[in-house]
Amino acid sequence: MQVVKFPDKKQWQQLAERPVLNNKAIAKQVKPILKAVKKKGDKALLEFTEQFDGVALSSLQVSQDEIEKAIQKVDDGLKEAIQVAYQNIKQFHSVQLETEKKVETTKGIQCWRRSTPIENVGLYIPGGSAPLFSTVLMLAIPAQLAGCTQVILCSPPDKKEKIHPAILYAAQLCGVHAIYKVGGAQAIAAMAFGTETIPKVSKIFGPGNQYVTAAKQLVNSKGTSIDMPAGPSEVAIIADATAHPAFVAADLIAQAEHGSDSQVVLLTDNANLISDVQEALYEQLKTLPRAMIAIDALENSLSILFGSMEEAMDFSNFYAPEHLIIACQDYSKLGEKVTNAGSVFLGHYTPESLGDYASGTNHTLPTNGFAKAYSGVSVDSFVKKITYQEASKAGLKALGLSVEVMAKAEALEGHANAVTLRLKELSK
Repeated sequence: MQVVKFPDKKQWQQLAERPVLNNKAIAKQVKPILKAVKKKGDKALLEFTEQFDGVALSSLQVSQDEIEKAIQKVDDGLKEAIQVAYQNIKQFHSVQLETEKKVETTKGIQCWRRSTPIENVGLYIPGGSAPLFSTVLMLAIPAQLAGCTQVILCSPPDKKEKIHPAILYAAQLCGVHAIYKVGGAQAIAAMAFGTETIPKVSKIFGPGNQYVTAAKQLVNSKGTSIDMPAGPSEVAIIADATAHPAFVAADLIAQAEHGSDSQVVLLTDNANLISDVQEALYEQLKTLPRAMIAIDALENSLSILFGSMEEAMDFSNFYAPEHLIIACQDYSKLGEKVTNAGSVFLGHYTPESLGDYASGTNHTLPTNGFAKAYSGVSVDSFVKKITYQEASKAGLKALGLSVEVMAKAEALEGHANAVTLRLKELSK
């Protein structure tokens, strides 16, 4: 990790920059894929799956028989762990279903909101070397709680035309209605436009590589909603002299092993901690299966020494990390000062891994500084908030004059007249 000592605030913008991708070049490659799927439907999906995944599919949809056979292959210990995570995630997200109260803004005028589910949603789950069955839980559970009518899932198949059994187990546990063997930009296109087999959805959720991300952004510009702008995973750790170097190193590695473009940042006021963490990184990387991926990410990451923990917190809020770990003696006090972060992990015994899997919070979070304006996925992500208002006769009389005056001031006489006619009727 590159070490930066006592940076001037003028350097903060440069230090907060994420790895730059050639988005125009990626979009140029993705656009023809979207166009082909929109025009040729299933035929294009089968062609792209053979081209990119190296498998000639006999069917795009996973059958119930396939699901049942796959579930039998999932280790009982893993099933039990997934069930624990399911219960915690469901419990945490359930409290987000609160019914909003009616408000009387003027005597006789009542206003309120009602949540209604987005009827058709699509979940994208990456496969490959790290099949993210945990992301199935993070997306499908709030969709289930929200009451979405149709929840579909797309994930790339392996060379044997299969989707990882744990993904299928988690999907069935969460009530996913249909699962399809398609990945990459072509999966996003299928859910956005619909094909003979895969239905069109109103909103697409889930992480993916740079091509998936580009596809999501492109279909979003064409009218299909997406969960949030996304990029490579990241973590910032604010640590003081009380932090355990081995714990900090482990947390940095945990995020770095996601991908070589992941970014991890250590923020501290203790120079000794930086060197101790570097040593711990070296030792732990010796036994890590994905060490080369983590090393690539760490080479592009930072350890920054500040003059105080307050300054470190100020930089963190400027950086707006996806994950923020506060490994300090006064972690509660510092935690109250967080204004920009996707999810916060407090204290020496709260690794980011807890939130990734089973504490209950959602791990689908804004990256690339978008935590300044976006929240992580929640039940709210799967619903629409519809506002209602109801006026009694007395309410219209009380508020009508103000509306007439405002409408006429904007030269919208029709708006004013809609009130005036009713007031005249009430005056008879």
